[in-house]
Amino acid sequence: MAQLVCRDLALGYDGKTVAEHISFEVSKGNYLCIVGENGSGKSTLVKTLLHLKRPLSGSLEFGDGLAQNKIGYLPQQTIVQRDFPASVREVVLSGCLNRGGFRPFYNKAEKALAAEAMEKMGITALAGRCYRELSGGQQQRVLLARALCATRELLLLDEPVAGLDPKVTKEMYELIKQLNQEGITIIMVSHDVGAAIRYASHILHVSREPLFFGTTEEYVKTPAGAAFAALGGEQL
Repeated sequence: MAQLVCRDLALGYDGKTVAEHISFEVSKGNYLCIVGENGSGKSTLVKTLLHLKRPLSGSLEFGDGLAQNKIGYLPQQTIVQRDFPASVREVVLSGCLNRGGFRPFYNKAEKALAAEAMEKMGITALAGRCYRELSGGQQQRVLLARALCATRELLLLDEPVAGLDPKVTKEMYELIKQLNQEGITIIMVSHDVGAAIRYASHILHVSREPLFFGTTEEYVKTPAGAAFAALGGEQL
């Protein structure tokens, strides 16, 4: 049974369509990479999946025990967010907010969950450090740990390696791969088609109208996929 099914979505702002006829589904354990040029509707699709924006038409359904509040989200960072004056532990714990309702404190189980997430991301030693003092790669690990506190079902990652150097980028991709191998479903928005082909099980290539949805093996046989593969996976 699919965790997420999108049927004939049309996306846009103020009645202006930026992408339409988008249909795809994600099952537990899938690793879906959403690729497309700037302005193709990737960010709008992310907001729609998070219920932050309504589609102009079409349907979005959750299944297999997944609900909107069980999606862990790693957004693109703004300059202001990179300068957030909180400790690493506090940032990671904030991923538990949806679990606690209106409680003004974190319980023992949530603190243990945060500790486990930090251990998994290799940032336990940074727990007391100020978030804004960390490197870009360390900050992304913190945000990924935060997303893990929200759910162990599905992670939605929006350009998780943007601005990172090649070594840190590879480390981040390997961390995401490990989480997927542990059974967590991954939906990742990326400009890096080479990495999408290397890591993802499925590809959604969006444009004004969808160019492709299917397995990575099928994608590299399409004109768009073959072109990017031939270029050695250069970024869009």
